[in-house]
Amino acid sequence: MRSIYCGQVNKSNVEQTVELCGWINKRRDLGGLIFIDLRDREGVVQVVFDPEVEGLMDTANQLRNEFCVKVTGIVRARPESQINKDMATGEVEILGKGLEIINRSEPLPLDFNQQNSEEMRLKYRYLDLRRVEMSERIKLRAKASSFVRRFLDDNGFLDIETPVLTKATPEGARDYLVPSRVHNGSFYALPQSPQLFKQLLMMSGFDRYYQIVKCFRDEDLRADRQPEFTQIDLETSFMSSDEVRAMTEKLIHDMWKELLNVDLGTFPTMSYADAMRRFGSDKPDLRNPMELVDVADLVKDVEFKVFSGPANDEKGRVAVLTVPGGAALSRKQLDDYTKFIGIYGAKGLAWMKVNDRDAGVEGVQSPIAKFLTEDVINQLLERTNAQTGDIILFGADKRNVVNEAMGALRLKIGLDLEITDLDKWAPLWVVDFPMFEEDDEGTLHAVHHPFTAPKDISAAELEANPAAAISDAYDMVLNGYEVGGGSVRIHNNEMQQAAFRILGIEAQEQEDKFGFLLDALKYGTPPHAGLAFGLDRLVMLLCGTENIRDVIAFPKTTQASCLLTNAPSVANPDALVELGVSVVESADE
Repeated sequence: MRSIYCGQVNKSNVEQTVELCGWINKRRDLGGLIFIDLRDREGVVQVVFDPEVEGLMDTANQLRNEFCVKVTGIVRARPESQINKDMATGEVEILGKGLEIINRSEPLPLDFNQQNSEEMRLKYRYLDLRRVEMSERIKLRAKASSFVRRFLDDNGFLDIETPVLTKATPEGARDYLVPSRVHNGSFYALPQSPQLFKQLLMMSGFDRYYQIVKCFRDEDLRADRQPEFTQIDLETSFMSSDEVRAMTEKLIHDMWKELLNVDLGTFPTMSYADAMRRFGSDKPDLRNPMELVDVADLVKDVEFKVFSGPANDEKGRVAVLTVPGGAALSRKQLDDYTKFIGIYGAKGLAWMKVNDRDAGVEGVQSPIAKFLTEDVINQLLERTNAQTGDIILFGADKRNVVNEAMGALRLKIGLDLEITDLDKWAPLWVVDFPMFEEDDEGTLHAVHHPFTAPKDISAAELEANPAAAISDAYDMVLNGYEVGGGSVRIHNNEMQQAAFRILGIEAQEQEDKFGFLLDALKYGTPPHAGLAFGLDRLVMLLCGTENIRDVIAFPKTTQASCLLTNAPSVANPDALVELGVSVVESADE
């Protein structure tokens, strides 16, 4: 029906007859002449209907915004004075010679000239996607996926699909379960990742695998999470962690260069321990120059128990954040920041304003100064390198509370006070993660997943001191987002069983859940390593938005529901009987 896209018409088409199809973006009646901006996925072009062209005006007078139409016309150059530099097609226009209204449109429930609520945008997503901004995001996502396929194909990777109906494995979140009609009372799990299948592919001899794959996690949602999300999943045999990182760094570097013409440079590397110490986070945003500084040794003997308690607790931490120019913060702002860190379990926020650095103790203002000696205050000023006009903020509590609270506060203040350079790109590799972490009950959990290999120790050494084990794992971070993570995998049966035992998975449970994997590890398993990128997050960053719903065609809400289709919905009772499933109402219901 069309000979060219609206957004592709240019001066090279002048005097050509073209056929265009699309939607009316805008209509203007200028006393006889009718102008429309015709829009399709590639852009907008101006069409003019002249009364001198017979048989068109009756139809043209009926046109309204969002009518779906076909236009036949002649491309002509606009006079110099009428060129629209804000449009890619602004040097030309179409003189309409033929017009067909394919489908009329009622007034839209969305107003493209105003901000619409997210609920309305999701309910009428098919209309929201007509907006140029949304269309460009979806197109950029397609370009990113295409780039990934070309890059990996060119580097010897094979695109291999893995099952969607599979068996539950521990990945750190709840599974979505699918009841089996054939095997009554049994359930499939939708994959949280293709982790075990890609390892099995390495055992099968396909030494470079990838797929762009849907994954599912039933977890609490936020702006950069969805119950179903898309991974760029890859696995390699006979490659070290350094080699995997080099290849995947080139993938992201080249993607940014091709799609944004941005050179990310060489990605720096930081250990997990350094990231937590300096930034309170394993995905630090390096666009923000502020860092946490440990001061427990300076305050362990003070009478102020809020400081000395955590300072003398091996699981505690006392750290400070020095905010440039922060002495100008009002008491209300400080109270608001105190409430903010309370979200992360912090009990309060002590502060010290540096009004005159040269005056030493006399130049500071703080409600806690009376609890600190002159020597301690001077050492704090020296260690933090605080200057006149700065403020020192204190976090003192259990280590994990301080890390989360002060890490989040660092990010918030960086944005609030415009300290974070939002025009900068800051990639980073975080490496040397602990293999296990301990919860409040003293139970060990895998930091990445139970199939991650430890660095440079035997299975016996791992079981003897699991808390000290460092994993051969790595995360790629960009502007404070974890965009990808991976590891060298365990390729030895003895080591895998040891890891399971440390996690409390004993022999029978190992056999029930992972017997196929343990068997496969007996048959000449090659060393292998891989990485998975979150495609949604990558595209979110490419598009400059902060919500992955903006780059997914049909996303869910934060309650994991679809406002467009009203999913999830109540199942047909007959279908539940056939599946052997009954619905039990909760106490709340």
